[in-house]
Amino acid sequence: MKKIAVVGAGIIGSCTAWSLLKRGYQVDLFDKDIPMVHTSQSSSKLLHGGLRYLETGQLKLVHKALQARQFWLLQAPHLCHQLKLLFPIYKHEGRPKWQIGLGTKLYDFLAKGSGFPHSTWLNAEEVLQHSPNLKSQGLLGAYSFYDGQMDDYQLGLWVIEQIQNSGGQVFTGRPITNLDELSDYDAIVNATGPWVMTLRSQQATPPTIQIDWVRGSHLFVNQPLQQALMLPIPNEKRIFFVLPYQGKTMIGTTEIRQDHPESEPASPEEIEYLLKSYNQYHHSLLSTADVCDTFAGVRPLLKDAVNPSNSTREWAFETVGNVLHVYGGKWTTAQIQGEAAASCLENSFKL
Repeated sequence: MKKIAVVGAGIIGSCTAWSLLKRGYQVDLFDKDIPMVHTSQSSSKLLHGGLRYLETGQLKLVHKALQARQFWLLQAPHLCHQLKLLFPIYKHEGRPKWQIGLGTKLYDFLAKGSGFPHSTWLNAEEVLQHSPNLKSQGLLGAYSFYDGQMDDYQLGLWVIEQIQNSGGQVFTGRPITNLDELSDYDAIVNATGPWVMTLRSQQATPPTIQIDWVRGSHLFVNQPLQQALMLPIPNEKRIFFVLPYQGKTMIGTTEIRQDHPESEPASPEEIEYLLKSYNQYHHSLLSTADVCDTFAGVRPLLKDAVNPSNSTREWAFETVGNVLHVYGGKWTTAQIQGEAAASCLENSFKL
């Protein structure tokens, strides 16, 4: 039986290990800390297609993600559920109604067969019934659409359970600092997320892929929320979410490019940025005194855009020697990416 080492027990590495186990390989999964403790537990807690990715033409990715949501809901319904979101439209502010309407209809089309309800238009009165704290001045209405919400940390640990139940070994507190440590394995998968270049740099040839380290910060307010919202950042093309999560309100995210893979705490500037954006749309204003917690994670995005907001959430593979390097990816499509990585490994190394 071929032995494969997977380095990195985030959601991408874990799904890759799980896929390889289902194909009959002996798999050992290594992590320098514990599973899901970095980027994988610092998401926006959404299993989503990425409505905003339609604007940059990433239809293929959106279609894959929309179909992938149902896998998680079917496999682990105790850890995720469908979530109705509203995208409010204001007169002379943000994107026009026709553009958002077209986007939600395309979202519906790409999601066909995934088991999620279609988008609908709500007038201003209906919107305020769902979200009474929204400002009413200039409100034309909102498009409702559906995605999924998850407990990313617990759902990630559920994948770890599947690995262990399938006979895989998970080694925590085991940093792999040199590829020579894994010389007994037939193949190696480098799925270390933001740290992927650390092991890649040990090989002589220059990498064919480059990544951006982009920090995304979120904050919590200790009050329940009736309705999930997707809102445009004032005077920007970016969007942000206001989401109910475990009895609190979660607001995020930011996109701050940095020059290293380690995550930093949400900065005062990021917190102010999110609060200012929230207050633009709500009657009851929030201040830093209302923030009960924050979290931030670093996303390793494929580097192909000046503005990190336009970077793709697709993934890429590179094989060098007996090592498969995994770049980029997205929580929602992690299971699909894991299967693709396993297929790439088999095809590249004739396992």
